[in-house]
Amino acid sequence: MQDNLLLFSNSHTHGMRMFEHARAALSEFLADHHTVYFAPYAGSDYDGYTNTIKTALEPFGVTVIGLHTVSNLQQTLQDAEVLFVGGGNSFRLLKTLEQLEMLAPVRARVTSGELRYMGSSAGTNMSCPTMRTTNDMPIVQPESFNAFNLIPFQINPHYQDPLSNSTHMGETREDRIREFLEENDVPVLGLREGSWLRKRGSQLHLDGLADARLFRRGTEPQEYKPGTDLSWLLTEKATFDQKA
Repeated sequence: MQDNLLLFSNSHTHGMRMFEHARAALSEFLADHHTVYFAPYAGSDYDGYTNTIKTALEPFGVTVIGLHTVSNLQQTLQDAEVLFVGGGNSFRLLKTLEQLEMLAPVRARVTSGELRYMGSSAGTNMSCPTMRTTNDMPIVQPESFNAFNLIPFQINPHYQDPLSNSTHMGETREDRIREFLEENDVPVLGLREGSWLRKRGSQLHLDGLADARLFRRGTEPQEYKPGTDLSWLLTEKATFDQKA
């Protein structure tokens, strides 16, 4: 068995219904699976968020169950075949995952190939070694920044390019990623809206509606088009600042 990941930059793309931009990818990922367990912990209204996901995934013939409704979470995590971790605030999400003791069991089952993992936005950020490349405000404080560590590099979901006519004088997204690389030697993939990563074991591909931008220490950022094989990123060595 091999690990199986589908990592979206976003679930909503401008002018489209939720996940409309990725129908083919979802159909392939969810094929032959009937139940998706949903982690709504990046939001505050768990029932409302879960109902939104139920509606979005209904065309794919799956039943969506919010993890907040199960009576035995740890047993559910051992039995589940598909886990979807949704977007919202990454700090709130990680703090809840820690409190529910989800990090280790999910990591073990995904890496063994027993559990398929789907993430969007903050959920995609959680697939990385840490959440340090999130865009979110720290509205709560997790015990650490360590996430599921399902891939060996970092992702910046919702990556935005600087606007040429903008009068904003603050840091751009590229500025912030370059600051991260001053302290941490690990690739950061900026996933623009409408793009996603598909991982099957040792194979990793970029797909979707937009190019992705890869940042690495000591080199200029590189652009990659949808359909690009990025499997080599899975063998990159990473060094994180251990003081944080």
